[in-house]
Amino acid sequence: MAKTYEEINERIRSRKAVVYTAEEIMEVVKKKGIEKAAEEVDVVTTGTFGAMCSSGAFLNFGHATPPIRMTDILLNDVPVDGGLAAVDTYVGATSLTKDPKGGYGGAHVIEDLIAGKSVHLHASGPGTDCYVRKEIDTYISLDDINEAYLYNPRNCYQNYGIATNTSGRTIYTYMGKLLPRMKNATYSSAGQLSPLLNDPHCDTIGIGTHIFLGGGEGYVSWQGTQFKTTPEEVNGVPVGGARTLALIGDMRQMDAKYVRGLDITGYGISMAVGVGVPIPILNKDILQRCCITDEQIYAELTDYSLPSGRSCMQRYNYAELRTGSIEYEGRKIRTSSLSSYSGARKVAGELKSWVENGEFELVKPIRALPREAKLKSLTEEWM
Repeated sequence: MAKTYEEINERIRSRKAVVYTAEEIMEVVKKKGIEKAAEEVDVVTTGTFGAMCSSGAFLNFGHATPPIRMTDILLNDVPVDGGLAAVDTYVGATSLTKDPKGGYGGAHVIEDLIAGKSVHLHASGPGTDCYVRKEIDTYISLDDINEAYLYNPRNCYQNYGIATNTSGRTIYTYMGKLLPRMKNATYSSAGQLSPLLNDPHCDTIGIGTHIFLGGGEGYVSWQGTQFKTTPEEVNGVPVGGARTLALIGDMRQMDAKYVRGLDITGYGISMAVGVGVPIPILNKDILQRCCITDEQIYAELTDYSLPSGRSCMQRYNYAELRTGSIEYEGRKIRTSSLSSYSGARKVAGELKSWVENGEFELVKPIRALPREAKLKSLTEEWM
């Protein structure tokens, strides 16, 4: 029997909603069968917690007396965007301090603000008739400024490749340190807990979807950058990077344990973000897709030592990857994850408790995400 969003929300408001995480639901379906479980279960919660470089935050500092139009802005010595209005800025997660060896960047500024710390603001501008001040030096915190919200253009990659290195030297990448001659391989997904692997065609996830973002509430604002629907699927889910989500949420609600600045050795700054998406069980088909297991989700091993044209060497499922090693052409390769499965489990569990306690309702998307999308590559034109 099909359900509606409003029927599920009414059960949430009355604290009668039946909620399981994407990990827990598998056992429920085994015991009760898909038909019975679909009737009883209202929501399945998903989660992921890993590096999401395409993230950042909009801040509004408020006007000083006399006022200034900020064109060059530093927050804890991290350059941030001065190309907005007079006292607005966007803090990109991967922005670096002027000392690139400092291991501190935009992601750490965002984490510090969420953690309640004061951040040094130094800004300058050209000075105009309406904005006469040319420089300001002060400290800010979330309590001192106006708006502060995350806006992340690309989060929650649906799936991702497995990185290895066939060359004779160690290389440093956004997939971590890759040892020579395939001595290790890294991957980055929460697998069976990951939001877009539990709703692979975005049947319930769309613009306006209410989510867990960084320990607070957030929303899906658009399809993420590099969103594509073209990769091959196995067991109904892509084997490579495909759909992504653009997300927005109020930093004042967030918890620094779910928004962490990262310094990836030899590569640079990134930000780990905890994201959880509730999936309404409107019918048995949606529930069936939520029962995907790590054994059914495959990723492709690729050689990151090649400058371009990475092709699939072999496919492995996430159950194999999580054992700590895989085999390729008779050799054993140590595996490790850049995405925290325990962190994803905490996200899904916390979101579950919010829904069960009537603190978090579902929002029906106001617009579906694209059903078809191809990814374009940048080409060079020589004059």
